Amino acid sequence: MRRLCRAAAVLLCLSASIGALPAQAETIRELASFAGVRDNQLVGYGLVVGLDSTGDQTTQAPFTTQSLANMLSQLGVTVPSGTNMQLRNVAAVMVTADLPPFARPGQRIDVVVSSIGNARSLRNGTLLMTPLKGVDGEIYAIAQGNLLVGGAAAAAGGSSVQVNHQASGRIARGATVEREVALALGGDDGRLELELREADFGTAQRVVNAINIEFRRVVASARNSRVIALDGPLEDDERVRFIARIESLRVTPGDAPARVVINSRTGSVVMNRAVTLGRAAVAHGNLSIVIDTENRVSQPPPLSGGQTVVVPDSKISIEQQPGTLRLVEGAELGEVVRALNALGVNAQDLMSILEALKAAGALRAELEVI
Repeated sequence: MRRLCRAAAVLLCLSASIGALPAQAETIRELASFAGVRDNQLVGYGLVVGLDSTGDQTTQAPFTTQSLANMLSQLGVTVPSGTNMQLRNVAAVMVTADLPPFARPGQRIDVVVSSIGNARSLRNGTLLMTPLKGVDGEIYAIAQGNLLVGGAAAAAGGSSVQVNHQASGRIARGATVEREVALALGGDDGRLELELREADFGTAQRVVNAINIEFRRVVASARNSRVIALDGPLEDDERVRFIARIESLRVTPGDAPARVVINSRTGSVVMNRAVTLGRAAVAHGNLSIVIDTENRVSQPPPLSGGQTVVVPDSKISIEQQPGTLRLVEGAELGEVVRALNALGVNAQDLMSILEALKAAGALRAELEVI
């Protein structure tokens, strides 16, 4: 009997633990990052050469010829003052890159090259040696190489076609790191900070509990809804092992707040699963105005001395479709989608309806317009 009770208790605990297992658990690596471990933005100004007559027009982009003259002077070539260099195979560009954390001199990173003049295309161009600087003005990398530009463009007989943007491109591993960014991972006392990507008190508490359970002692403590303080080891090797162990832990994040995002430029409407609709009635009718203009010719009688004139005849009609009241309600995302689809409106009308539902208090979600 005692064995049966013990087995039943184990089965009960197992079923409870299975029920408590997170259905959408994520690793802490996906939810947070350690303070100080981040990328650094780099930017530089350079020249792209070797273009097939698609570069900058020097009359409209004089800085291109100035930059070329300065570069040639540094290479020992003197350009007489007042020389009008009509170049179509050179383009002035801005070069950007992200310097990853712990990058060391000699490491290669990708760069993005974008035209700042009126160059039509950077295809088949070569970026000349361009220093990339950080926010402090110091040079951290040097970029150079052949550009890879996606898409295509063609023109003939006054007609042209273009696929994708031709005035920017990438150079894979196109820059060499020349200087590393000093990064102190934690203090001398071993204290580390873990920063959640999305601030949430519930998620912060779950992360703290998962870490303390893993190490079987109080290692983590939440400072607020985003920052979690960690008591880490002092030795570098032990600290790396400590961080790797924390990043591999799986935690179920807290439910995101109900939110509807509306993109007014593209007409996109996106809502998460927490969005619900209270009971409301919506009436929507389309209003269309049609203006039809027909030109008529007024011919004067013979020998009357009058002139033939064109008289426009415009007809304006207004049509308004009747809007009937429809009941909308939904406790789950699927019900919300079905209720809104039942209105039979397009994306632009749906934006107005959602704003009206929010104003009426029936849309239980944050409405964000971008």
